[in-house]
Amino acid sequence: MKKEIPYKIYLNEAQLPKQWLNLRAFMKQKPAPLLNPQTQQPMTVQELSTVFCDELAAQELDDSTPYIDIPTEVRDFYKMYRPAPLIRAYCLERALDTPAKIYYKFEGNNTSGSHKLNSAIAQAYYAKEQGLKGVTTETGAGQWGTALSMACSYFGLDCKVFMVKVSYEQKPFRREVMRTYGASVTPSPSTFTSVGRKILEEFPGTTGSLGCAISEAVEVAVGSEGYRYVLGSVLNQVLLHQSVIGLETKTALDEYGVKADIIIGCAGGGSNLGGLIAPFMAEKLQGKADYRFIAVEPASCPSLTRGKYAYDYCDTGKVCPLSKMYTLGSGFIPSANHAGGLRYHGMTSTLSELYAQGLMEARSVEQTAVFEAAERFARVEGILPAPESSHAIKVAIDEALECKRTGEEKTIVFGLTGTGYFDMMSYEKFHDGKMTDYIPTDEEIAASLSKLPKIGK
Repeated sequence: MKKEIPYKIYLNEAQLPKQWLNLRAFMKQKPAPLLNPQTQQPMTVQELSTVFCDELAAQELDDSTPYIDIPTEVRDFYKMYRPAPLIRAYCLERALDTPAKIYYKFEGNNTSGSHKLNSAIAQAYYAKEQGLKGVTTETGAGQWGTALSMACSYFGLDCKVFMVKVSYEQKPFRREVMRTYGASVTPSPSTFTSVGRKILEEFPGTTGSLGCAISEAVEVAVGSEGYRYVLGSVLNQVLLHQSVIGLETKTALDEYGVKADIIIGCAGGGSNLGGLIAPFMAEKLQGKADYRFIAVEPASCPSLTRGKYAYDYCDTGKVCPLSKMYTLGSGFIPSANHAGGLRYHGMTSTLSELYAQGLMEARSVEQTAVFEAAERFARVEGILPAPESSHAIKVAIDEALECKRTGEEKTIVFGLTGTGYFDMMSYEKFHDGKMTDYIPTDEEIAASLSKLPKIGK
């Protein structure tokens, strides 16, 4: 007899994962290797260690170890806010009058307001263990910068954050949280770095992008003794740390005998989606179970749905390694939409390879429709979602309504990766009817893609 499923499924402390799951180890066709931009040869741990912490460089290139132990210090920190609840959206189900069963994994129950803390604390730990003075990073909407500032404060590290200019201006309270935790926050592109000055010269008046901010943060890290660069998404190491999301989700579902049919996540660089689907995709790759996975991206920055699968720079300044991914071109500057965490030109190599193999689906959605879904969700479920997470909400609602049309009782799981309480300027624009839907033209995307690096020539 199945247990009655409560509104919130809470795991106990003993059920907190002791290991991260390395999804690449389960893939027969591995993601293409990172390439040195000068030699176009696969990057080595030694080369990556000039930018990343030593242990993180090793994790980045490890595509064979299925499970990696979570350090005790990191796991002890996790216990302050994890395990995170898996919530049955009974109220949303009733409002939609759907036979679908809807669950969401809520990652907003910490001060950073998002899932980003799962990797931030791990990366700060390895920096501290290496004896570094501090780290540099970029942030889009500010969740990652906030999470990293918290983690650095915990371990006594300096934290330098380059925040995408449009988000720096749209989300002043987010940057003040970072400063409260001791981080310095600089709008990007800035005049403080050579790459920032170059970008400003080429794109005067630009609102910035994650690619721009990454370039600046890397330049400062490489040029500052005792510092390394850390990244909140895109990298394999980040997907590894975020697997705690999926591992907890699967444990909670298994405890109640629930099998997911559709798993949905928003997708910018790919960290939260990769973390959510990790154990489920591992099962699919092993032939143990089947699931539908849907990546949801903004129509204004559609790397999976309209990008090209090719080697490209991970940053606008072209100082980072080359990654084979679905990309719009490293020089693509997304419109100033309100989902700042999804304004990245490419998708992590792991998810890109899975998508190329047809193991995942992808959809792009316009931001006014996203905010309509966010408001609908907030009014019945009582949580104000972040604009990024609301992309997943939009498609979860679409799938639930499709179940209503067909009469199918599918189980839908999506990631609610953060809260939107620092995004009220965005909600204001939506409520005042001032929000627009900018979609790049084929010509704009083609112009950006024409500048992709020539590999092997």
